[in-house]
Amino acid sequence: MIGRSKSRGHVVLATADSESFDSLSRRPTARADRYLMGKSLRDKVSRQSLADWAPPIGRPDPVQLIMDSHEGRLDWLIPIRVGRMIGSPYGFLRGTAIVMAEDVARLPSTGITPVICGDSHLGNFGFYASPERDLVMDLNDFDEAHPGGWEWDLRRLVASIWVAGRQNGAGESDCESAARQCVAAYRTEVRELARTPLLARSYQRIDVDHLHKTTSNPSLRQEIRRAVSRARHRTSDRALPRFTHQEQGRRRIVEEPPLITRVSEQDFAILSAGLDGYLQTLAPHWRRALGGYTIVDIAHKVVGVGSVGLRAYVVLLEGSSPDDVVFLQLKQARRSVLAKYVHGESAWHAHQGQRVVEYQQALQTVSDPLLGWAEADGRQYYVRQFRNMKGTVALDSIDGSALADYAGIVGHLLAKGHARTSGASMIAGYCGKSDKLDVALAHFARLYADQTEADHAALVKAVQRGIMPVERGL
Repeated sequence: MIGRSKSRGHVVLATADSESFDSLSRRPTARADRYLMGKSLRDKVSRQSLADWAPPIGRPDPVQLIMDSHEGRLDWLIPIRVGRMIGSPYGFLRGTAIVMAEDVARLPSTGITPVICGDSHLGNFGFYASPERDLVMDLNDFDEAHPGGWEWDLRRLVASIWVAGRQNGAGESDCESAARQCVAAYRTEVRELARTPLLARSYQRIDVDHLHKTTSNPSLRQEIRRAVSRARHRTSDRALPRFTHQEQGRRRIVEEPPLITRVSEQDFAILSAGLDGYLQTLAPHWRRALGGYTIVDIAHKVVGVGSVGLRAYVVLLEGSSPDDVVFLQLKQARRSVLAKYVHGESAWHAHQGQRVVEYQQALQTVSDPLLGWAEADGRQYYVRQFRNMKGTVALDSIDGSALADYAGIVGHLLAKGHARTSGASMIAGYCGKSDKLDVALAHFARLYADQTEADHAALVKAVQRGIMPVERGL
């Protein structure tokens, strides 16, 4: 079912995500027809129109948006967050999904709304272990995941490529080539998956063997090898001597204030009770398996950039022997920064941790089997394994010659995620086979990279004027 709507001056088509997903008795619209629907959208929202960016009159002050996003965070961690954001324009971009959501939601879009990552910058792709313990690569951050415009994800990704490229010393031509390669890979992959049977596309994935075979750039291939080697060593048992020590006959997490701090006995009891509720969100087999462990210690651990200041805990669980351990991570989940641009102020998800988990499972080919959600002290969390062979390619190691190759990999992965949810045929129809979309979004990426640098400079000035507290080097 397709409905016509108007949004902020742009005529769009609103796709009903549940059109054919709630009944096995109703035949969905044919792929060829959906492809033509997508193609017809070019008459209303031209691909060239996606190239433009200029800060609109009345654009919200990015510094004020950042300050708004600090509401409800732990006050004593906000200076660390600000310190990480002023370090570079790319650090600023990582921490300001709220700013870019405000910007891209007001730009021309097709109205095709699969589940999107919501924070698909270059650093939010990486390695992790599948349930079979194979190392795979995919999107790996879903705090902002939500139904939304596929263009929103792609805009954020290409802008981050340009910002990171400049930071690494790549020339403008290298940045343009990388942005175009990213969009071309996205466009090609979504077209291929639109022709693939629905169940078959749900199994598509990139593992490390595939990466080794298909990566042509020597420096990128070498960095992938290093990243894979590091990821294989990031497991709970290997973390035990680094993150824990014996204290009064009990294994405890090592504190590193202010980044790692042990919780109070009261918070320990509250979070432990919340984790009992989390068990009920797991599949029966994994509930039984994890139920054989006991919580030994809990500590607050600062992570990332955008998440700094939100509650994030590492939980140490011990099995039937001292060396049989699992580390879990609880991360506070709040409403996606995209939600108000899709649903206004109305509540859409009763539990934000459940939102993160279900959309992660929608976007990833395989996910952590211990993904679940919990509630503690009136706050909502999602839960996952903390040491699950996670790793990323170090962005500061990607030079101009490798940037385009890596951009193609992440463009492919983003398309795979979108195509798993809905709208693949319509997106493919809109994108087409030419490079018009590639050129347009590369142009946007350059303009928005300029905007990111200007916004970063504004934040630096705000810090210098004492408007924002800062703690550097953490």
